[in-house]
Order: sequence, then structure tokens, then C-alpha cells
Amino acid sequence: MRGLISVVLAHAGFKVTAVATGAEGIAAAADPAIALVTLDLGLPDMDGHVVAQAIGNLTTAPLLFLTARSEEDDVLAGMASGAAGYLTKPFHPRELKELAGQLCPAAAASGEPHLPGKSHC
Repeated sequence: MRGLISVVLAHAGFKVTAVATGAEGIAAAADPAIALVTLDLGLPDMDGHVVAQAIGNLTTAPLLFLTARSEEDDVLAGMASGAAGYLTKPFHPRELKELAGQLCPAAAASGEPHLPGKSHC
């Protein structure tokens, strides 16, 4: 999934940095050039909400959850964790491209860095 998301966002104009764990995502989010963060709630090392809060303390880049958790409570909790957007799996690549472009239009056009979540973070 990480690879697919990376390809979709790269084709949308983002420079993509993909990581596999929450800890790696938090470290990567400290980069001031980060324009958009994608994050899965189901991470191998820590809770995605904890990662979202830590990333929110490091960057003002919009946070986009990409997760299989689709219940209303999950979406509300994700938004409360600081998400600017929430996309549930499975999704079409076009949906990801469009939402990323809406959240960060300048980065998509300029190729600024992007940090994917679990399936990357």
C-alpha cells in the first residue's frame, strides 16, 4: 500500500518520503519542508492518534489519514487528532490525488516534500 500511495502522490507532483513506523514518521515530520502528511491509524509500533498529535506539534502541514477504520467514531477521533482530511480504504487513486491536491495545492504543483503515513508512517 505504501508503494501505491507513493506512486499516486509522486504523479500528483509531490516529492514523497515514505516511512514504515510511527517513530520514523514523527522524526520525518520535523523536516520544515514537509508540505503534507499522510498517516494510517494502524501502525506497527504505536497508535496513529498518538503519532498524529506528535506530528501536529512539529509541523503545520496538513494531515491526511488513510485508514481502513471507517466507523463514524473513527472519523471523528481522527479529525480530533488534528486531521485535515480522512480517506478510508479501499479508495481509488484518483480520490487520493484529488484530496491531496485540495489540502496542499501549491505542493502538488511544485513538487515539495510529502510524508506518507503507515502504509507509510
